[in-house]
Amino acid sequence: MTKKATSITHGAATIVNAMAFGKGAAFGVDLWTKAEVTLTNEPHVISAEITSDPKENTALIKKTAARVLQHFGMDDIFGAKVKTWSNIPIAKGLKSSSAAANAVALAATASLGKELDDLEIITLGVAAAFDAKVTVTGAFDDACASYFGGIVITDNLNCKIVKQLPLTEDLTVVFHIPPEKSYSTNSNVKRLQTLKPLVEVAYKEALKGKVWEALTLNGLIYSSASGYNPSIAVDALDAGAVAAGLCGKGPAITAVTPRDKVESVKNALQKYGGEVLQAIFNQEKAKVL
Repeated sequence: MTKKATSITHGAATIVNAMAFGKGAAFGVDLWTKAEVTLTNEPHVISAEITSDPKENTALIKKTAARVLQHFGMDDIFGAKVKTWSNIPIAKGLKSSSAAANAVALAATASLGKELDDLEIITLGVAAAFDAKVTVTGAFDDACASYFGGIVITDNLNCKIVKQLPLTEDLTVVFHIPPEKSYSTNSNVKRLQTLKPLVEVAYKEALKGKVWEALTLNGLIYSSASGYNPSIAVDALDAGAVAAGLCGKGPAITAVTPRDKVESVKNALQKYGGEVLQAIFNQEKAKVL
């Protein structure tokens, strides 16, 4: 019996936010979250620590470990100590929850000496996100992009991958990260659902492979509805980004940028204060370390 395991998953960014009509798209970036799960002899007792942000709520990572133990019928035998660390800013729209759930589900499964297929790992994390009340849609699109890397287009309501595409272009990802946090469960879903016809247009563009056009359109739609300043993304486009828009429910802005325009885009974003973070595309699958 393996008693302890560590895993790594990567971050992701929004192409189409699924809140409006239950379908979405996202792509992988090389930000990361690691999780360590150690089994204990205290059944039903799960302790957790987010070492990179100790004040954050640990409900999600506890619920994820609990889901895995229940799945294998081991919850009456073991408890767990869960620890995560990450360079993904929490509650900024950068998929920190999806990455954490994936990492813990993978590490917890490995700690039991078990294996599950990739989608089973992902859906356990999605279920835990609902258990912990940190999601509105289940964020299946974000979870898949975090776990598999590349571009993933999904039907979140049915936990189904509709299409996967590789990230082949030589582009850099620049994020503008304001100081405030925003939690998915505080989103006005009813208001966002009025955007369904517009977001459907962005989704159809993504299905056609026009993912950067979809990202920009989606970002402008959700920024306007959520009260965020759309000028930040427009300024990034003006500075040379090929796509820019709100990431998830915000407040972060994603700007997909040619390498020779990175400094220009950074300068445009820095005018708005906060932090500017740079990343590259990720196509690596989550794994046990």
